[in-house]
Amino acid sequence: MKLGLVGLPNVGKSTLFNAIMQVGAEAANYPFSTISPTVGMVPVPDPRLQALEKMYDPKVVTPAVVEMVDIAGLVQGSSKGEGIGNQFLSHIREVDALIHVLRCFEDENVAFVYPDIDPLRDIETVNLELVIADLDLVERRLEKTGKGKKNEKLYPREVEALKILQESLTNGIGARHIEWEIPEDQKYAESLNLLSSKPVLYAVNVHESAMTGQENPLLAKLTAFAEEEGSKVFVVCAKIEEEIAALAPEEKEMFLEELGLTQGSLDRLIAAGYELLGLISFLTAGPKEVRAWTIRQGLKAPQAAGKIHGDLERGFIRAEVVAFDDLERLGSYNKAKENGLVRVEGKDYLVKDGDVMLIRFNV
Repeated sequence: MKLGLVGLPNVGKSTLFNAIMQVGAEAANYPFSTISPTVGMVPVPDPRLQALEKMYDPKVVTPAVVEMVDIAGLVQGSSKGEGIGNQFLSHIREVDALIHVLRCFEDENVAFVYPDIDPLRDIETVNLELVIADLDLVERRLEKTGKGKKNEKLYPREVEALKILQESLTNGIGARHIEWEIPEDQKYAESLNLLSSKPVLYAVNVHESAMTGQENPLLAKLTAFAEEEGSKVFVVCAKIEEEIAALAPEEKEMFLEELGLTQGSLDRLIAAGYELLGLISFLTAGPKEVRAWTIRQGLKAPQAAGKIHGDLERGFIRAEVVAFDDLERLGSYNKAKENGLVRVEGKDYLVKDGDVMLIRFNV
Protein backbone atom coordinates (compact mmCIF):
# COMPACT_ATOMS: atom_id res chain seq x y z
CA MET A 1 0.00 0.00 0.00
CA LYS A 2 1.43 3.34 -1.07
CA LEU A 3 -0.15 6.46 0.42
CA GLY A 4 0.57 10.04 -0.64
CA LEU A 5 0.19 12.97 1.75
CA VAL A 6 -1.08 15.98 -0.21
CA GLY A 7 -2.44 19.39 0.67
CA LEU A 8 -1.68 23.09 0.61
CA PRO A 9 1.63 24.35 2.03
CA ASN A 10 1.76 24.73 5.84
CA VAL A 11 -1.19 22.51 6.69
CA GLY A 12 1.03 20.22 8.77
CA LYS A 13 1.88 17.48 6.26
CA SER A 14 5.57 17.23 7.08
CA THR A 15 5.03 17.64 10.82
CA LEU A 16 2.47 14.82 10.72
CA PHE A 17 4.75 12.74 8.51
CA ASN A 18 7.67 13.24 10.89
CA ALA A 19 5.60 12.32 13.91
CA ILE A 20 3.98 9.15 12.63
CA MET A 21 6.86 7.92 10.47
CA GLN A 22 9.75 9.31 12.53
CA VAL A 23 12.02 9.52 9.48
CA GLY A 24 12.90 13.21 9.61
CA ALA A 25 11.06 14.94 6.77
CA GLU A 26 11.82 18.66 6.78
CA ALA A 27 9.10 20.73 8.46
CA ALA A 28 9.33 24.52 8.49
CA ASN A 29 7.15 27.59 8.97
CA TYR A 30 7.19 28.79 5.36
CA PRO A 31 5.58 27.58 2.13
CA PHE A 32 7.27 24.90 -0.01
CA SER A 33 9.63 23.67 2.70
CA THR A 34 9.17 20.20 1.19
CA ILE A 35 11.01 20.49 -2.11
CA SER A 36 11.13 16.78 -2.96
CA PRO A 37 8.97 13.84 -1.89
CA THR A 38 10.08 12.17 1.32
CA VAL A 39 9.34 8.46 1.54
CA GLY A 40 8.86 6.37 4.67
CA MET A 41 8.37 2.61 4.94
CA VAL A 42 6.65 1.16 8.00
CA PRO A 43 5.36 -2.31 8.94
CA VAL A 44 1.61 -2.85 9.18
CA PRO A 45 0.74 -3.55 12.83
CA ASP A 46 -0.71 -7.08 13.00
CA PRO A 47 -0.91 -8.90 16.35
CA ARG A 48 -1.68 -12.13 14.47
CA LEU A 49 1.97 -12.31 13.44
CA GLN A 50 3.07 -12.34 17.07
CA ALA A 51 0.70 -15.21 17.83
CA LEU A 52 1.96 -17.21 14.84
CA GLU A 53 5.56 -16.50 15.84
CA LYS A 54 4.94 -18.14 19.24
CA MET A 55 3.27 -21.08 17.52
CA TYR A 56 5.86 -21.75 14.78
CA ASP A 57 9.08 -20.22 16.17
CA PRO A 58 10.17 -19.18 12.65
CA LYS A 59 13.57 -17.85 11.62
CA VAL A 60 11.96 -14.71 10.18
CA VAL A 61 8.74 -12.74 10.77
CA THR A 62 7.83 -10.44 7.89
CA PRO A 63 4.93 -7.99 8.24
CA ALA A 64 3.15 -6.29 5.38
CA VAL A 65 4.61 -2.86 4.58
CA VAL A 66 3.09 0.57 3.95
CA GLU A 67 4.95 3.18 1.93
CA MET A 68 4.05 6.78 2.71
CA VAL A 69 5.10 9.72 0.56
CA ASP A 70 5.15 13.34 1.76
CA ILE A 71 4.43 15.32 -1.43
CA ALA A 72 5.21 19.04 -1.82
CA GLY A 73 2.37 21.45 -1.04
CA LEU A 74 0.05 22.24 -3.95
CA VAL A 75 -1.26 25.73 -4.63
CA GLN A 76 -3.62 27.32 -7.11
CA GLY A 77 -1.90 27.01 -10.49
CA SER A 78 0.25 23.97 -9.61
CA SER A 79 -1.02 22.18 -12.71
CA LYS A 80 0.37 25.04 -14.80
CA GLY A 81 3.70 25.29 -13.00
CA GLU A 82 2.90 27.65 -10.09
CA GLY A 83 4.65 27.21 -6.76
CA ILE A 84 7.04 24.28 -7.00
CA GLY A 85 5.47 23.40 -10.34
CA ASN A 86 3.58 20.46 -11.73
CA GLN A 87 6.59 18.14 -11.42
CA PHE A 88 5.15 16.93 -8.12
CA LEU A 89 1.81 16.01 -9.66
CA SER A 90 3.66 13.05 -11.19
CA HIS A 91 4.47 11.78 -7.69
CA ILE A 92 0.74 11.68 -6.92
CA ARG A 93 0.22 9.43 -9.94
CA GLU A 94 2.43 6.77 -8.33
CA VAL A 95 0.43 6.29 -5.11
CA ASP A 96 -2.59 4.08 -4.44
CA ALA A 97 -4.55 6.61 -2.38
CA LEU A 98 -4.31 10.21 -1.20
CA ILE A 99 -4.23 11.37 2.40
CA HIS A 100 -5.40 14.96 1.95
CA VAL A 101 -4.14 16.89 5.00
CA LEU A 102 -6.32 19.88 5.88
CA ARG A 103 -5.70 22.62 8.42
CA CYS A 104 -8.56 23.16 10.85
CA PHE A 105 -6.87 25.38 13.43
CA GLU A 106 -6.01 29.06 13.77
CA ASP A 107 -2.45 30.02 14.66
CA GLU A 108 -1.01 33.43 13.72
CA ASN A 109 2.49 32.05 14.30
CA VAL A 110 2.14 29.53 11.47
CA ALA A 111 2.08 31.11 8.00
CA PHE A 112 -0.55 30.06 5.47
CA VAL A 113 -1.18 30.68 1.78
CA TYR A 114 -4.59 32.24 2.52
CA PRO A 115 -5.48 34.94 5.08
CA ASP A 116 -8.14 32.70 6.66
CA ILE A 117 -8.74 29.00 7.38
CA ASP A 118 -11.37 27.27 5.24
CA PRO A 119 -10.89 23.50 4.65
CA LEU A 120 -13.65 23.29 2.02
CA ARG A 121 -11.96 25.97 -0.08
CA ASP A 122 -8.65 24.13 0.35
CA ILE A 123 -10.23 20.89 -0.87
CA GLU A 124 -11.60 22.72 -3.90
CA THR A 125 -8.19 24.27 -4.64
CA VAL A 126 -6.33 20.95 -4.58
CA ASN A 127 -9.06 19.04 -6.41
CA LEU A 128 -9.16 21.66 -9.16
CA GLU A 129 -5.43 21.30 -9.79
CA LEU A 130 -5.77 17.53 -10.08
CA VAL A 131 -8.73 17.91 -12.43
CA ILE A 132 -6.93 20.44 -14.66
CA ALA A 133 -3.88 18.17 -14.93
CA ASP A 134 -6.13 15.21 -15.80
CA LEU A 135 -8.09 17.23 -18.37
CA ASP A 136 -4.85 18.14 -20.14
CA LEU A 137 -3.85 14.46 -20.30
CA VAL A 138 -7.31 13.31 -21.47
CA GLU A 139 -7.54 15.96 -24.21
CA ARG A 140 -4.09 15.06 -25.54
CA ARG A 141 -5.04 11.37 -25.52
CA LEU A 142 -8.38 12.13 -27.18
CA GLU A 143 -6.68 14.14 -29.89
CA LYS A 144 -4.38 11.21 -30.61
CA THR A 145 -6.87 8.34 -30.23
CA GLY A 146 -9.91 10.01 -31.74
CA LYS A 147 -8.14 11.69 -34.63
CA GLY A 148 -9.96 10.81 -37.83
CA LYS A 149 -12.80 8.43 -38.56
CA LYS A 150 -10.41 5.51 -38.90
CA ASN A 151 -9.40 5.63 -35.23
CA GLU A 152 -12.99 6.15 -34.11
CA LYS A 153 -13.84 2.85 -35.79
CA LEU A 154 -10.76 1.08 -34.42
CA TYR A 155 -11.11 2.37 -30.84
CA PRO A 156 -14.80 3.24 -30.37
CA ARG A 157 -14.97 2.51 -26.62
CA GLU A 158 -11.71 4.28 -25.83
CA VAL A 159 -12.90 7.39 -27.65
CA GLU A 160 -16.26 7.25 -25.88
CA ALA A 161 -14.62 6.84 -22.45
CA LEU A 162 -12.29 9.78 -23.15
CA LYS A 163 -15.24 11.97 -24.15
CA ILE A 164 -17.07 11.11 -20.92
CA LEU A 165 -13.94 11.94 -18.94
CA GLN A 166 -13.46 15.18 -20.86
CA GLU A 167 -16.99 16.36 -20.13
CA SER A 168 -16.79 15.48 -16.46
CA LEU A 169 -13.37 17.08 -15.93
CA THR A 170 -14.40 20.20 -17.87
CA ASN A 171 -17.24 20.58 -15.36
CA GLY A 172 -14.79 20.26 -12.45
CA ILE A 173 -15.89 16.72 -11.52
CA GLY A 174 -13.02 14.36 -10.69
CA ALA A 175 -12.76 10.94 -12.28
CA ARG A 176 -13.49 9.13 -9.00
CA HIS A 177 -17.00 10.64 -8.94
CA ILE A 178 -18.02 9.42 -12.40
CA GLU A 179 -20.71 6.72 -12.43
CA TRP A 180 -19.82 4.52 -15.37
CA GLU A 181 -22.63 2.75 -17.20
CA ILE A 182 -20.39 0.53 -19.33
CA PRO A 183 -17.71 -1.58 -17.55
CA GLU A 184 -15.41 -1.43 -20.59
CA ASP A 185 -15.36 2.38 -20.42
CA GLN A 186 -14.56 2.29 -16.71
CA LYS A 187 -11.76 -0.21 -17.24
CA TYR A 188 -10.18 2.00 -19.88
CA ALA A 189 -10.52 5.11 -17.69
CA GLU A 190 -8.84 3.28 -14.79
CA SER A 191 -5.91 2.36 -17.04
CA LEU A 192 -5.13 6.08 -17.41
CA ASN A 193 -4.25 6.30 -13.69
CA LEU A 194 -5.73 9.79 -13.40
CA LEU A 195 -4.88 11.98 -10.41
CA SER A 196 -8.53 12.74 -9.65
CA SER A 197 -9.38 9.01 -9.69
CA LYS A 198 -7.36 8.31 -6.52
CA PRO A 199 -9.38 7.39 -3.40
CA VAL A 200 -9.11 10.15 -0.78
CA LEU A 201 -9.02 10.17 3.01
CA TYR A 202 -9.23 13.61 4.66
CA ALA A 203 -6.69 13.90 7.49
CA VAL A 204 -7.82 16.89 9.52
CA ASN A 205 -5.07 18.60 11.48
CA VAL A 206 -6.73 20.22 14.51
CA HIS A 207 -5.66 22.16 17.60
CA GLU A 208 -4.91 20.01 20.66
CA SER A 209 -8.09 21.28 22.34
CA ALA A 210 -10.21 19.56 19.67
CA MET A 211 -8.66 16.19 20.62
CA THR A 212 -10.02 16.58 24.15
CA GLY A 213 -13.60 17.24 23.10
CA GLN A 214 -13.70 21.02 22.52
CA GLU A 215 -16.04 21.95 19.68
CA ASN A 216 -14.42 22.82 16.36
CA PRO A 217 -16.83 24.47 13.85
CA LEU A 218 -14.39 23.94 10.96
CA LEU A 219 -14.19 20.23 11.72
CA ALA A 220 -17.99 19.94 11.90
CA LYS A 221 -18.29 21.69 8.54
CA LEU A 222 -15.73 19.39 6.94
CA THR A 223 -17.27 16.22 8.42
CA ALA A 224 -20.66 17.13 6.96
CA PHE A 225 -19.06 17.70 3.55
CA ALA A 226 -17.19 14.37 3.67
CA GLU A 227 -20.35 12.45 4.62
CA GLU A 228 -22.22 13.96 1.68
CA GLU A 229 -19.32 13.08 -0.63
CA GLY A 230 -19.02 9.55 0.78
CA SER A 231 -15.47 10.12 2.07
CA LYS A 232 -13.91 9.43 5.47
CA VAL A 233 -12.37 11.90 7.92
CA PHE A 234 -9.31 11.12 10.02
CA VAL A 235 -8.84 13.60 12.89
CA VAL A 236 -5.31 14.19 14.13
CA CYS A 237 -3.29 16.84 15.94
CA ALA A 238 0.16 16.97 14.37
CA LYS A 239 1.53 18.87 17.36
CA ILE A 240 0.38 16.17 19.81
CA GLU A 241 1.71 13.45 17.51
CA GLU A 242 5.07 15.22 17.55
CA GLU A 243 5.05 15.10 21.36
CA ILE A 244 4.00 11.42 21.42
CA ALA A 245 6.80 10.49 19.01
CA ALA A 246 9.37 11.74 21.52
CA LEU A 247 8.02 9.61 24.39
CA ALA A 248 9.13 6.17 25.57
CA PRO A 249 6.76 3.29 24.59
CA GLU A 250 5.19 2.98 28.07
CA GLU A 251 4.66 6.75 28.25
CA LYS A 252 2.99 6.72 24.83
CA GLU A 253 0.34 4.29 26.07
CA MET A 254 -0.44 6.48 29.07
CA PHE A 255 -0.62 9.58 26.88
CA LEU A 256 -3.01 7.88 24.45
CA GLU A 257 -5.21 6.71 27.31
CA GLU A 258 -5.48 10.27 28.60
CA LEU A 259 -6.75 11.29 25.14
CA GLY A 260 -9.21 8.39 25.07
CA LEU A 261 -7.38 6.67 22.19
CA THR A 262 -6.45 2.99 21.95
CA GLN A 263 -4.13 3.38 18.95
CA GLY A 264 -1.57 5.89 17.74
CA SER A 265 -2.12 7.85 14.54
CA LEU A 266 0.04 5.58 12.41
CA ASP A 267 -1.99 2.49 13.34
CA ARG A 268 -5.27 4.34 12.79
CA LEU A 269 -4.07 5.78 9.49
CA ILE A 270 -2.99 2.37 8.17
CA ALA A 271 -6.33 0.83 9.19
CA ALA A 272 -8.17 3.67 7.44
CA GLY A 273 -6.01 3.19 4.34
CA TYR A 274 -6.78 -0.53 4.23
CA GLU A 275 -10.51 0.21 4.50
CA LEU A 276 -10.33 2.95 1.86
CA LEU A 277 -8.60 0.68 -0.66
CA GLY A 278 -10.52 -2.48 0.23
CA LEU A 279 -7.39 -4.32 1.33
CA ILE A 280 -7.05 -7.43 3.50
CA SER A 281 -4.16 -9.59 4.68
CA PHE A 282 -3.70 -13.33 4.45
CA LEU A 283 -0.93 -15.15 6.27
CA THR A 284 1.62 -17.87 5.60
CA ALA A 285 3.31 -19.69 8.45
CA GLY A 286 6.08 -22.24 8.87
CA PRO A 287 9.44 -22.82 10.57
CA LYS A 288 11.26 -20.72 7.95
CA GLU A 289 9.00 -17.67 7.92
CA VAL A 290 5.75 -16.20 9.21
CA ARG A 291 4.50 -13.52 6.87
CA ALA A 292 1.53 -11.23 6.14
CA TRP A 293 0.54 -10.53 2.52
CA THR A 294 -1.61 -7.58 1.47
CA ILE A 295 -4.17 -8.16 -1.28
CA ARG A 296 -7.36 -6.54 -2.51
CA GLN A 297 -10.57 -7.97 -1.11
CA GLY A 298 -12.26 -10.32 -3.59
CA LEU A 299 -9.06 -11.89 -4.94
CA LYS A 300 -9.17 -15.62 -5.68
CA ALA A 301 -6.68 -18.11 -4.25
CA PRO A 302 -4.43 -18.42 -7.37
CA GLN A 303 -4.07 -14.63 -7.66
CA ALA A 304 -3.33 -14.37 -3.93
CA ALA A 305 -0.71 -17.10 -4.35
CA GLY A 306 0.77 -15.03 -7.18
CA LYS A 307 1.53 -12.28 -4.65
CA ILE A 308 3.96 -14.72 -3.06
CA HIS A 309 5.54 -15.85 -6.35
CA GLY A 310 4.42 -16.03 -9.96
CA ASP A 311 5.16 -19.77 -10.08
CA LEU A 312 2.58 -20.40 -7.36
CA GLU A 313 -0.13 -18.77 -9.46
CA ARG A 314 0.89 -20.50 -12.70
CA GLY A 315 1.15 -23.95 -11.12
CA PHE A 316 -1.63 -23.55 -8.53
CA ILE A 317 -3.28 -26.86 -7.58
CA ARG A 318 -5.07 -26.11 -4.32
CA ALA A 319 -4.79 -24.18 -1.06
CA GLU A 320 -5.03 -25.59 2.45
CA VAL A 321 -6.76 -22.89 4.47
CA VAL A 322 -7.49 -22.38 8.15
CA ALA A 323 -8.94 -19.24 9.76
CA PHE A 324 -6.44 -17.54 12.07
CA ASP A 325 -8.99 -17.41 14.94
CA ASP A 326 -9.46 -21.20 14.78
CA LEU A 327 -5.72 -21.79 14.58
CA GLU A 328 -5.03 -19.55 17.57
CA ARG A 329 -7.85 -21.09 19.61
CA LEU A 330 -6.63 -24.67 19.06
CA GLY A 331 -2.94 -23.81 19.30
CA SER A 332 -1.57 -25.75 16.31
CA TYR A 333 -2.16 -26.58 12.66
CA ASN A 334 -2.40 -30.32 13.42
CA LYS A 335 -5.12 -29.79 16.04
CA ALA A 336 -7.03 -27.57 13.63
CA LYS A 337 -6.77 -30.34 11.03
CA GLU A 338 -7.93 -32.99 13.51
CA ASN A 339 -10.99 -30.84 14.24
CA GLY A 340 -11.83 -30.53 10.55
CA LEU A 341 -11.05 -26.81 10.41
CA VAL A 342 -8.37 -27.01 7.70
CA ARG A 343 -10.18 -26.72 4.37
CA VAL A 344 -8.95 -27.66 0.91
CA GLU A 345 -9.90 -24.85 -1.49
CA GLY A 346 -9.65 -24.67 -5.27
CA LYS A 347 -9.13 -21.98 -7.90
CA ASP A 348 -12.46 -20.21 -7.26
CA TYR A 349 -11.93 -19.68 -3.54
CA LEU A 350 -12.16 -16.02 -2.45
CA VAL A 351 -9.44 -15.34 0.11
CA LYS A 352 -10.61 -13.86 3.42
CA ASP A 353 -8.82 -11.58 5.85
CA GLY A 354 -6.89 -13.67 8.36
CA ASP A 355 -6.75 -16.84 6.26
CA VAL A 356 -3.62 -18.85 7.02
CA MET A 357 -2.78 -20.53 3.73
CA LEU A 358 -0.53 -23.32 2.51
CA ILE A 359 -0.29 -23.29 -1.30
CA ARG A 360 0.12 -26.54 -3.22
CA PHE A 361 1.48 -26.05 -6.73
CA ASN A 362 3.36 -27.74 -9.54
CA VAL A 363 5.34 -26.01 -12.30
